[in-house]
Amino acid sequence: MATALMRNGGSKRQGAWLVEHLRQGLLDGKFKLGSRLNEVRLSEELKVSRTPVRAALQMLAGEGLLRHTPNKGFTVREFPVSEIIDAYEMRSLAEGLAARLAAERGLSDELRQRLERTLAEGDAVLAKRSPAETQRAAYAAVNEAFHNAIFEAAGSDLVQEVVRLCQRMPQASAHNVMAFELEDVRKRHESHHRIYEAILGREPREAESQMRQHIVAVKLSMIRSIRKR
Repeated sequence: MATALMRNGGSKRQGAWLVEHLRQGLLDGKFKLGSRLNEVRLSEELKVSRTPVRAALQMLAGEGLLRHTPNKGFTVREFPVSEIIDAYEMRSLAEGLAARLAAERGLSDELRQRLERTLAEGDAVLAKRSPAETQRAAYAAVNEAFHNAIFEAAGSDLVQEVVRLCQRMPQASAHNVMAFELEDVRKRHESHHRIYEAILGREPREAESQMRQHIVAVKLSMIRSIRKR
């Protein structure tokens, strides 16, 4: 796959694929916790040069999934499950409030159209028969766009700051889709539709409830995934 990307997409596309490929592996526990990721070995396995591998590792260290130590390289960070759960609990409260505020304040035409577009894109991504890694990366972008639009509709800097704090735990980020099992993710995307309908219908309590249920469902999927490892 990496070779094909070099032929057809250039260095930027190759770099994006590398980051997403390694990110998904880290989120799914394919690398041993605390282990060192060797640039040479990864470049040989993925059939790419060391430079884009190093750049990908640096980006993932910036996201918090890896730890970089000068002269020692990159190691897989260990995250206590209890702290990941705490991050999801806090995220459910903050995003529930964001959905309630969005419903109370109403949607601008621009935000309404953006949310409808992300819902349609999510429907399309999850309906396609494409490789799981490609599908997961595409849905991650849609998922992040949906949640970001709701933050914008809420109009609260404080809520966004709390969410950013939660995202210090990378597993709790809307961009990092945990436990990508297609039927499960389709159900989670259906809840996006219900959240949007409650916001559009100016139903604050329902919007908050639906969002909190949605985040809890993601948390439970993550816990099931960890148990299977």
